[in-house]
Amino acid sequence: MKYIFSLLVALAAMVIVNAQDAESAKPGVTYGKYSEEGVKPISVNDLEKKMSDNKFDGKIQGKVVEVCQAMGCWAKLKKEDGSTVMIKVKDHEFAMPMDIVGRTVVVEGKAELKETSVEMLKHYAEDAGKSKEEIEKIKDPRKEVIMTIKGVKVVE
Repeated sequence: MKYIFSLLVALAAMVIVNAQDAESAKPGVTYGKYSEEGVKPISVNDLEKKMSDNKFDGKIQGKVVEVCQAMGCWAKLKKEDGSTVMIKVKDHEFAMPMDIVGRTVVVEGKAELKETSVEMLKHYAEDAGKSKEEIEKIKDPRKEVIMTIKGVKVVE
């Protein structure tokens, strides 16, 4: 029993330390494994046009409008039409800070058109700090582009 308790305490400490390690989102700061090499980023507005077989591998640039309030493990980039593209940190390898909202970023990873379940949509809403009433309004799954990212660079 002591071993399990010690393990849980250590795990909780690692999560807290990892979340606090996320440096403030200032231009030039990177999170994860972002490479300056390779192709130039495309606009988040052009992502769906550049997808082949509902997939994309590369870099996109956009403005962060929402971030996971629990661990910084996902964020949403706003498109011109008001919709968003979900970006998720691959395997929770790093965290984005809360002050990344409002910043323009370039993210690197793989995007795919997927259906998100009602359960997962409610989970994201909870992570975003939505009210219980807002969460209860979620009744249907949603097809959306989700990009699993390995790195982020703040550009402005």
